[in-house]
Amino acid sequence: MTKIKAQPGIMDIALYQGGKSHVDGVENVLKLSSNENPFGPSEAAKEALVRASHTLHRYPSTDHGTLRAAISDVWGLDPDRIICGNGSGEILMMIAQAFAGKGDEVLFTEHGFAMYPIYANANGAKPVVVAERDRVVDVDALLAACTKKTKVCYIANPANPTGTMIGQGDLERLADGLPAGAVLVLDGAYSEYVEGYDAGKSLVDSRDNVIMTRTFSKIYGLGGLRIGYGYASQQIIDVLMRIRGPFNISAPALAAAEAAMRDVAHTEKCRTDNAKQRDWMAGALAEIGLPSDISTANFILVRFASEADAKACNDHLMTQGIIVRLVGGYGLPNCLRITVGDEASCRRVVHAIGQFKGASK
Repeated sequence: MTKIKAQPGIMDIALYQGGKSHVDGVENVLKLSSNENPFGPSEAAKEALVRASHTLHRYPSTDHGTLRAAISDVWGLDPDRIICGNGSGEILMMIAQAFAGKGDEVLFTEHGFAMYPIYANANGAKPVVVAERDRVVDVDALLAACTKKTKVCYIANPANPTGTMIGQGDLERLADGLPAGAVLVLDGAYSEYVEGYDAGKSLVDSRDNVIMTRTFSKIYGLGGLRIGYGYASQQIIDVLMRIRGPFNISAPALAAAEAAMRDVAHTEKCRTDNAKQRDWMAGALAEIGLPSDISTANFILVRFASEADAKACNDHLMTQGIIVRLVGGYGLPNCLRITVGDEASCRRVVHAIGQFKGASK
């Protein structure tokens, strides 16, 4: 028998299960399981990607300077305190690598992103799950769970898969209440869908223990290119830059992301259309007895009477070629998470769920 063993915590990791993308034997599949932007990237991003294809033999930039400048121009961030990664997931992992290890604790909430415990276990830290209140992050519960071993606290705001979020006052209270030496990580993958929300910029600028992360995978429609960024105090950025690989982002991804960031009109159109279709879909499903919390993201979390009902509806949708997301792994077995698509997609999924409800009476 081999004597090769993984580091402590790694074998405790359950393999991540992504959203399904096909249904055997069914054509015209509608994928609403991965919270992708139905409109895709902007034309400017596509054109930048094509131009980048002419220099694929060249190594990409190591400092990501032009992308950091674009982010700074659009969002008013200090470019020297921006770090870019292979999706925001790389940055979230680097934070655990840099600040949490054996004997330390990493906090996150019970319905939080499935990768948070993986980041903790991969680095030998103890994952600590904290209860939410009605599917909303509970700041009091998080603060009560803190110990002198707490080093990282992850929260997604807006949250996935619930779509709920907490306000500025609660964020400030959480940042100020963490133990000395602990960092608060604001995972802002869906923050662009919230009108007027700065995703944590003001907290980062006023405190040295807050890190915000954002992604190009959602509203910017670049999930296939894997690119994201983080913003923090200079002290934290200096730490993270020491473990970031020099060529962690490809040149095509950098070019497309810069163009996507600067195409503010496309981003605004996606935000506006998402809000319209999200609110319509949530209202239409509520009328047939399927409630959801007010979502601030590009999906809704629909609640059924039981786990059996949720699974039965999911099975029915699969027969119609519609893929949504079962979220039992997030502690929500009686729910389905449904991505907001374009108008035709939203009407198709609501119609199919209406058929299921009618047949199940």
